Amino acid sequence: MEFVSNNTLITLNDPVIINIIKRPSLHCKTPYVADIVVNDEPHMAHCPALGCCGLSDKGSSVIVSPIKEKKENSKCTYRVELAIVEERNRKMIVGINPKLAETIMYRMLEKNICPFLKVRDFKREKTLLNSRFDFMGTDIDGCTFVMEIKNVPLADYVDVPKKDRKNYNTENIPYDNKIAYFPDGYRKNSTDVVSPRALKHIQELQEICILSEHNMRAILCFVVQRTDAIVFQPSNIDLIYKEAVQKAALQGVEIRAIQCEWNEQGICTFKKELPVKLSE
Repeated sequence: MEFVSNNTLITLNDPVIINIIKRPSLHCKTPYVADIVVNDEPHMAHCPALGCCGLSDKGSSVIVSPIKEKKENSKCTYRVELAIVEERNRKMIVGINPKLAETIMYRMLEKNICPFLKVRDFKREKTLLNSRFDFMGTDIDGCTFVMEIKNVPLADYVDVPKKDRKNYNTENIPYDNKIAYFPDGYRKNSTDVVSPRALKHIQELQEICILSEHNMRAILCFVVQRTDAIVFQPSNIDLIYKEAVQKAALQGVEIRAIQCEWNEQGICTFKKELPVKLSE
């Protein structure tokens, strides 16, 4: 991954547009590996977002980048970074690799262009209580902050479980007026938490806020890596997580969302801060 100047946050190295042949791979049964073809040659690609609710599954059109520094015994030569979504005769690039969200915020803090957090200094990966958070540092006013980042690759006209979407008429909703939401994904039962790790993070951000007597900024930032959403909200698909975010916000945790734009050349730019809707 290569960084460049001006308003660009990330430029992927040698991005290639391909279709996923199979996930899991025929040759490596972990769900994090898919079979792809690049320049008529078979390869295996790391899928850090798994199937990403269909954005990174068999038949999906995605953008991969070569893995420059392979881990020992790794069979993957590429990594799935972005998905190509086509809808209503429009095409959009969506960032689906969760690590990209962290890198986006890192670059924004480095350039000091984050709209809600101007910094004096910051570091990555700091452990507080029982969690490791993505960033910690000092803002421009001298206040210590801790921030956790969550990637948001999903958006829809309505925020409801898949089985219920057929009950909603969304034809009159403009293509770019969607709701970005988090989380969604596989779970055995509809009452299960989608991401226990995400739930733990928001609960501990709330505790940090209370223990510091609000002298430390505790921030949860959702990075929306697509351009068709006008608002973000904790998803109705996981009401346990949604209620935890609502409670944390009432205790002083800052809930933020930013939106970025990708193109087919693998270039990401910051677009704007999105409004956050916490309740209906």
